[in-house]
Amino acid sequence: MDTQNIELITRLVMESLNKQEQKQGAGYMVPIGVSARHIHLTQADLEVLFGPGYQLTKKKELMGGQFASNELVTIVGLKLRAIENVRILGPCRSKSQVEISATDAIKLGVNAPVRESGDIAGSAPIALVGPKGALYLKEGCIIAARHIHMSPADAKAAGVHDGDYVSVKADNERGTVFNNVKIRVDDSFTLEMHIDTDEANASRIATGNTVTIVK
Repeated sequence: MDTQNIELITRLVMESLNKQEQKQGAGYMVPIGVSARHIHLTQADLEVLFGPGYQLTKKKELMGGQFASNELVTIVGLKLRAIENVRILGPCRSKSQVEISATDAIKLGVNAPVRESGDIAGSAPIALVGPKGALYLKEGCIIAARHIHMSPADAKAAGVHDGDYVSVKADNERGTVFNNVKIRVDDSFTLEMHIDTDEANASRIATGNTVTIVK
């Protein structure tokens, strides 16, 4: 089954569940996607790490035209502590960025701020090592702020708008409530809330579980 069919089936199932939940007044259900550490690179920085003219190769399609690549690099903190096999996401961007968890930041010895993707001004420095070279970023290492991706139809059904902040509840044995969750709306998005591995482990949530918006 291809990615488009899987996304269509997921959307239909979520719409059906949401109709049932809304009748019961339980809020709008959203599936979870746990986001592991990863890297976005400019083409120039990619070539420093992998050689002149290098192009990323696709491993898995992601939402919004992004993809997980086959390419992996090592990230190195200020105290020369390293984490190996960190995946690069494509396509290349206008600025390089490294997204890690708070636990990763402690291991690497970097003071990474919690930021939205793309907001890297004044963020933590980090070094990257690839098969053909090494790269030092003066800024660009962040802990990604949790957020929800939605299509315009999802946003309308949930009664929210792009840029809104909501609270989200996980109805499991930990009973976790996530505050300050930003809504991101785009035609290319599939309904999904993104949290990092620390948040997922602490709340005992895994990819594919669902949470509810409780604005």
